[in-house]
Amino acid sequence: MDTIKLILPTEEWLDQVWAYRREMLEADSSMDGCGPLGRADTPEQWLADVRAIRNPATVPEGKVQATLFLSVRESDGKLVGMIDVRHSLNEHLRQFGGNIGYSVRPSERRKGYAKEQLRLALGYCKKTLGLDRVLITCQPHNEGSRRTILSAGGVYENTVHEPDRNVDLQRYWITLS
Repeated sequence: MDTIKLILPTEEWLDQVWAYRREMLEADSSMDGCGPLGRADTPEQWLADVRAIRNPATVPEGKVQATLFLSVRESDGKLVGMIDVRHSLNEHLRQFGGNIGYSVRPSERRKGYAKEQLRLALGYCKKTLGLDRVLITCQPHNEGSRRTILSAGGVYENTVHEPDRNVDLQRYWITLS
């Protein structure tokens, strides 16, 4: 696997973000960890929404402060994944969403990028946010995500049903050492 780094999205990345969106839509893939990418009308709108939720003064009502990172392959600067770190949990996130959501573009899966971006994000959670543990959820059929969570030390707690999306979600806690 090539080395990746987590970076904050800026205008210079918008073409790659929109190509990522297109690839995810064409593959009918869930855009977990992409912020509002699935419902954004323009790349600029997406970036403005991502910036608003990152700033504690502009977090939309009902949401929590979050930092979305682009996972960029260092060898060629290609956007291979996204990971969204929520700084705290509200009731909905405590039940269904967790602290972290992530995805890897379909053409870059099974190369270790999910595990690496999660490892890097967990370091951010510990060092920058001061979290002692994080919650991550995934659907039972998502074997790749489950393995990624387990590789990071995830401990299964239970499975819940999220009525809004009509999906079951497995809940895992990762203690940050």
